[in-house]
Amino acid sequence: MLLDGKKVANELLEKIKLEVDKLEDKPHLAVILVGNDEASKIYVRNKKRTAESLGIKSTVIELPEDTEEKVVIDHIHKLNNDNDVSAILVQMPLPKHINKDNIINAIDPKKDVDCFTPENVGKLATGQKPYFYPVTPQGILLLLDYYNVEIEGKNVVIIGRSNIVGKPMALMMLKRNATVTICHSKTQDIESKIKAADIIVSAAGKKVVRCKMVKNNAVFVDVGISRDTHGKLTGDLNWELDFNNFNEVVSYFGRVSPVPGGVGPMTIVSLMLNTLLSKNMSILSLGTCSFFESIGLSL
Repeated sequence: MLLDGKKVANELLEKIKLEVDKLEDKPHLAVILVGNDEASKIYVRNKKRTAESLGIKSTVIELPEDTEEKVVIDHIHKLNNDNDVSAILVQMPLPKHINKDNIINAIDPKKDVDCFTPENVGKLATGQKPYFYPVTPQGILLLLDYYNVEIEGKNVVIIGRSNIVGKPMALMMLKRNATVTICHSKTQDIESKIKAADIIVSAAGKKVVRCKMVKNNAVFVDVGISRDTHGKLTGDLNWELDFNNFNEVVSYFGRVSPVPGGVGPMTIVSLMLNTLLSKNMSILSLGTCSFFESIGLSL
């Protein structure tokens, strides 16, 4: 019953590597990191390590905390115009003196593998095909598809309305013909909405859901990441209030993703997939033997 992101990620990364190996001109992911945020440094290091293990070229541009916004934008423009660079990612969060929207708007949508630019987000919102799909929602769909979780016609509750997870996840679930409800901090009677859900995607970043708020055999995708009082990584599901161990949680749910080891690895896979696509968009239209079909993703 476990949505094992590590297992699925390892399998899909092998398939991505096989596709990268076929390319004479390899994908090239450029990441801009501004400032000294330790978590961001770890994320960027992991992205670079994974990319290089797949044969994807990876460049990290590290800039000091006090870097002016114009300097960051100048770096983006250089990468936009560099034909060798196929994918651009600016690691968030940025220092407070830098306007995030100005940075995102400077990225070429055809290299925007995070799907943050207005053109890609707008296409997603209007039912058109963006150049890339947002990495965490796409990773979640990869995970659900791998385990043959039926989405069409199901009641899906998404907890959180961020531009990174909540909003794009809702749009992508709608595209799969789910009935979608978005819950947030101002939602009234949130328990009844969660109780009616067949699938819950929780991205609140804090323990907001008890197991007993969820109907038996529902699918729970835990996106939230936080640390408990002992410094241990934990998700949005506060399962300790209802069960003695995680094995009991797994048996209660139809499917449940662990934290860590669930959505996190799938987000990295999704980024690598988008980076592959940035160099070889034709992989999307290879007929019945398409790469997307081989990994079980239906977008």
